[in-house]
Amino acid sequence: MSEKTPDKKQHVPVVNETSLAFLERYINNPSPTGFEWKGQQMWLDYIKPYIDEYYVDNYGTTVGIINPQAEYKVVIEAHADEISWYVNYITSDGLIYVIRNGGSDHQIAPSKRVNIHTDKGIVKAVFGWPAIHTRLGGEKEEAPTLKNIFLDCGCTSKEEVEKLGIHVGSVITYEDEFMVLNDRYYVGRALDNRVGGFMIAEVARLLKENNKQLPFGLYIVNAVQEEIGLRGAEMIAHHIKPNVAIITDVTHDTQTPMINKIVQGDLACGRGPVVSYAPAVQNNLNKLLIDTAQKADIPFQRQASSRSTGTDTDAFAYSNDGVPSALISLPLRYMHTTVEMIHKEDVDNVIRLIYESLLSIEAGQNFKYFN
Repeated sequence: MSEKTPDKKQHVPVVNETSLAFLERYINNPSPTGFEWKGQQMWLDYIKPYIDEYYVDNYGTTVGIINPQAEYKVVIEAHADEISWYVNYITSDGLIYVIRNGGSDHQIAPSKRVNIHTDKGIVKAVFGWPAIHTRLGGEKEEAPTLKNIFLDCGCTSKEEVEKLGIHVGSVITYEDEFMVLNDRYYVGRALDNRVGGFMIAEVARLLKENNKQLPFGLYIVNAVQEEIGLRGAEMIAHHIKPNVAIITDVTHDTQTPMINKIVQGDLACGRGPVVSYAPAVQNNLNKLLIDTAQKADIPFQRQASSRSTGTDTDAFAYSNDGVPSALISLPLRYMHTTVEMIHKEDVDNVIRLIYESLLSIEAGQNFKYFN
């Protein structure tokens, strides 16, 4: 894959050293679905200097607000939760079977190190798997499934496991951490979609540092529970009752092996933000995003969805009698693994596109197709 275009201009970074240090801390902090609050507090502390007010709902969705008195309300939104596992069954000999919390991939689990979260603190464990030597002998090998992957925390009885504070319902996250690869990619678990929360926070930083006065109320929403059905966005949309919503999430880079571009489209890390076409995407708002990208010389790609985007865009679009909503996606490799990869320049350009789009929206703007 070539990441260069004939007329590509010099890229100007948006993310600085301070914000990158926050991103690393934020990614490394576990925020499993339903247990997002530590990450949400971290995010709120980062964004507080750039907002006027904030709001936290009963399930942890956190909103930074600029111009809270304005009647016209614009949302920029991402989701904060990461896929994880729950303890489901503890055997008499101290092994632990799990169920999904979100779209966790059973095929990547074997040999992974994990953190089991308990009231007594973190308990370390591993997803065990039979050695290759023991899987030979003519029998067909078993593939990893929810029925055969298990955790080993070094205990030999159920009672010993429970003394560590582990119980059915304890949540489990992978321990993999953030890194920069080849000075080009950010890599880590849970970039889907805590990098979205980071990017909307950076938009708030740019507005503050550039002394931009918006003619509307801006609601910077970091929602919980997207991974199990867009639930946080569903709740907060009804609370805010916005006039416009711009959502950011990740989408698939399709340049690596075993991905069918006929099915998944032709999208690449390094080629810029992705604008989506879907029934939930309001076309006039989408046109504003595209026009903004072209005027600001921001590279972008296009993606078509079928019935839904599968993101919080759908929750906002179909709330409150219909909210003009659009989606700006960040290309990502290896989604729902511990080595998710995103391009540094794409992160900068998503931030720029959201920022410039906000400057293009007028107070009271009517996005209806006709009146």
